[in-house]
Formats: sequence, structure tokens, C-alpha cells
Amino acid sequence: MQEFSLPARYEVPPDASLAGLLDTNAERHPDAAVIGRRRGEVWEDVTATAFRAEVRAVAKGLIAQGVRPGERVGLMSRTRYEWTLLDFAIWAAGAVTVPVYETSSPEQVGWNLRDSGAVGVVVETGAHAAAVASMRGTLPRLTRVWCLSAPGEEGAVALLKAAGADVPDEELDAATAGLTADSPATIIYTSGTTGRPKGCVLSHRAFLAECGNIIAALGPLFRAGEASVLLFLPLAHVFGRVVGVATQMAPIRLGHVPDVRTLTDDLASFRPTIVLGVPRVFEKVYNAARAKAQEGGRGGVFDRAADTATAYSRALDTPRGPSPLLRLRHRVFDRLVYRKLRAALGGRATHAISGGAPLGERLGHFYRGIGLTVLEGYGLTESCAATTFNPWDAPRIGTVGLPLPGSSVRIAEDGEVLVRGEHLFSGYWNDEEATGRSLVGGWYRTGDVGSLDADGYLTITGRKKEILVTAGGKNVAPAVIEDRVRAHALVAECMVVGDGRPFVGALITLDDEFLPRWAADHGLSGLSREELLTHPLLRAAIQEAVDAGNAAVSRAESVRAFRILPGHFTEESGHLTPSMKLKRHVVAKDFATEIDELYR
Repeated sequence: MQEFSLPARYEVPPDASLAGLLDTNAERHPDAAVIGRRRGEVWEDVTATAFRAEVRAVAKGLIAQGVRPGERVGLMSRTRYEWTLLDFAIWAAGAVTVPVYETSSPEQVGWNLRDSGAVGVVVETGAHAAAVASMRGTLPRLTRVWCLSAPGEEGAVALLKAAGADVPDEELDAATAGLTADSPATIIYTSGTTGRPKGCVLSHRAFLAECGNIIAALGPLFRAGEASVLLFLPLAHVFGRVVGVATQMAPIRLGHVPDVRTLTDDLASFRPTIVLGVPRVFEKVYNAARAKAQEGGRGGVFDRAADTATAYSRALDTPRGPSPLLRLRHRVFDRLVYRKLRAALGGRATHAISGGAPLGERLGHFYRGIGLTVLEGYGLTESCAATTFNPWDAPRIGTVGLPLPGSSVRIAEDGEVLVRGEHLFSGYWNDEEATGRSLVGGWYRTGDVGSLDADGYLTITGRKKEILVTAGGKNVAPAVIEDRVRAHALVAECMVVGDGRPFVGALITLDDEFLPRWAADHGLSGLSREELLTHPLLRAAIQEAVDAGNAAVSRAESVRAFRILPGHFTEESGHLTPSMKLKRHVVAKDFATEIDELYR
């Protein structure tokens, strides 16, 4: 059994809390710009003192509106300044944040708020408010809904500030003082293999241990007063959330991008020193640059530059390093290509951090070769984001790095990756059975398979769980959609695919008993089975089944393309178990060509 540990570089005080970070910043760095807030075409700096004051004003409003310490408050919005403001305000009031993806379906919104027992929720838009309203009858504890986009004084932030104007500082301080490092900070709902999301409880300790040790290990990248991060990842995801905390802990300047369509312009104007993303983002930057070069008749130059960057990066890992000729070619392409690519990412960043899904060696070497080292990490919601990450000065491309300082990684006899440390979750909300299965003797069973090399670098080689992770880092529980699609009379089996892919797809087989009846009802009795499979009316009917499945999930989890297979999944074919469960790995292998065609 392999195991590797690193000593902690940050110790969490027992009475520490996330709300206390703002007090520390206001005392030690009162004039430091901790946030850059977009106002029209310019970024306005928000100092540590100003941010703390606004957080306290909003927190008083929450108290005035009846939120009590320990109660849960939902937060449903795109990535924007107000998200971070409200998150810290909820903590300052002693309460617990329940993030909700802004793309969530009404059913998902209802489950998160109902299961957590949320007493209030802040939403961004009228559509979000309508989704909450549609589920209001199932939310007996929910008494307040605040909307960020409501006009003027009715907007959530303005309303809460006004409501809390008469709340004394002492009352707010008492709410915050009741927090300890082990108090719950948030409940993040994750997709489960059964389709029922589980509420992952992360304490203040988990965030502080995670962020404190990351900052200590990546010190040069988090240099206070110099470094900056532009956040466009969803704050409902633990990765984006940790970034929001780490920037306050360092402290460094944080910017928010609510619409990725403006990301290029925002990168150019904000000019971050650290680029964050999921593999799909880095893939898109590469593909867009290559397509632009091809349109301009310089595709050949770009491809040679990319090959040179990859070769240069690989040579850095050899004892002799790049040859003189390779260095010369690299300098030439730096002037012709690499500088422009770095400029598209703001021009100041030397490092990027990637998580949520595997990056792949090809992209890793390409980006390091152009002068932007992508530090890949690995983690889950249960480990408060990263549980391993590559050192800034000693990355090992193709691995997900070393354990977080203060944590341990163990490889079980069956290859499963187990992790332990202060950054782990406290358990699943109201689900002791699931907690007991996942946390055994202080070790969290990740469900992933991997190996450790002699130096402690972790490589993930597969997944035990059925949950898919798209190239964009979105966790997808196949059963949710599959069960809905299979409910259609025409459908025999449905298998969702999309692990490491840009979007979710599906392989579908038809029910031979119902197909003739359906054909007769639609005047298609004279067609053969093969002709029916490609008929527009049949595809439209299957699309209805897929739409029914998509209605239960967010847009990011929805099936974008499907393939109707001519055969069936059976026990005899090796695609089903005796209990009629899909052997996903066998189906994926046997129908690899059909799956690839979904993404062409």
C-alpha cells in the first residue's frame, strides 16, 4: 500500500473563522486593493477596509431579516462581486452558505434549499426567483427571497444594507464570535450515483487549512500587493469558492467575470498574474488561436510553433535540457507566436492553475513551452477542492502533483485513492450512512484509481465512480437523465457519456416491442427497422425523451447529442450484468467509434 504525506505549513487556530480574514486584512492591510470591481469599462479597486465595512453592513441586514447563527442561506448567481460579498456576509452573521448553480433546474433548486433547510435565498435574476417560487410549496422553512437584479432600493444588497442600519455592532460581533474553526461554513451539493445530490458540509477549518497551506506552498504566486486573479469559474463550485477565500487570505486582488463571452476583453484590462481554469478553457484558447492562424494563412507557422513549444517543455525535464538549436527555434517562435498567446491571457501571467478534470500532457507541455506553466491539481468537493497540486517550481506534467501540505494520500490495495487531512469535509448533511461509507478511519475514499511515484507525485488512472466529469469540470450523475430518457416507451436503454468531453452525449437503444406500434401510429408500418432508425419522426420522438431528461438537470449536465444504436445492450452481449445494470466500461469500449462521432 503506497502512502505519502507532507507536513502542514499553516496551522488553523481553534477559534479561527472565514469572517475573521476580513478583520485581519483591515488591520494589517487597510488600503490594500483586495477586489477589483468592474464599473463600465474600468476596474475600481475595493480596499480591505471598504470590503469589510460593506460585508458587515450586509451581514447586519441578514440579522435584521431574521437569519440566525447556524441557519442556512441559499446563494444562486453568476460569478460576480456580490457573490463574494454575500458569502462573507453570511459567514459574518454566523450562518451557513448553500450555493446553487445559476443554471440549475427548479427541481435541483428545490432539493438544495429543502434538504439544507434554508431559511432564505439570494437569487440574481427574476428567472431564478421564478424557479424558487415554483418550488415554494415544498420549502416550508424558506421565508425570504432576495433578488440582486431587483431595481433600486429593492435590490438585495441595498435592501439588506437598509434593513441592517439599526443593528448594533455588538449584535453582529456576537454572531461572528460564536463561530469556531469546526463550525459549518457551507453545504455544497454534489451529484450522486443514484441521482440524489448529497450535501457536502465544509467547515471553516477545511477552507482555512486548504487555502493557508496552498498559499504557503505557492507563495511566490500569491505575493500580497502584487498578485491578482480574475475569476470566471462558477462560485457554486468548490474550486471557484476556494479561490475567493484564498485571495482574501493572501491577500491579493480578485476580479469577477459573470459572462465568459467578455473574458478576452476582461483578461486584457484586468491583466491577472495567475490564470485559473478548467481544461476546457485551455483547450479553447489553443483551438481558437490555431483557427485564427489558419484563417490568416499562418496555420503552418502555428503548428510548427506548437510542436516547438511541446518539444522545448519536454526537453526541460531531461538532464541536458533543450538543445541550442531548439532554444533558437523557441526564441524565434516566441517573437512570432508565444507572446501573442500570452497577451491574450492578459500578458502578465507566468503560471496557471487547472483543476476539475484531467488536462493531459499535450496541453501541459504546450503551455509550459509558450511560457505559461499550468499547475494541474486534483481534488473533490469533499476535499475542499485541491488535495494534491503541482509545485510552482517543480511541476511534473502528466501528474496531479504532491499532497497538500498537512495531508496524506494513500493508495489502497485495489488502487483507490484515499486522502486524509484538515481540509476534508465534515460529512454529508443529514446522511450518516453515506458519510460512514466515504469516511473510514479518517480517510476519505475518493472513488478514483491512481498511483504514487517515488517522490510522492500522484497520477490518476481511472474512476471507480460512475459520475462523469466533462472537460469543463462539471460533475454529471448519469442516472438522473438516463432514468428519465428510459421512461419513454420507445427507449430500451440509455447510457450517458461525456467523461473528459466538451459536453454530455448519450447512446440510446430502442424497445423492439413498442417500436412496431409506434411505427403503425405514425403511418410508418411499411418501413424496415433500419429505415425507422434514421427517420426524422423517430429522431424527433427520441429528442422528446432526451428533453424530458434534460428538464431535470442544469444546462451543463444536459445531453447535447445522441446516437441511436442499431442493436441492444444485453447480458449475452456483455453489456449488462445479471441484475440488468450497464457495464459502462464495456459499452464505452465497444462503441468508442460511435461515441467519438458524437463530438465531431
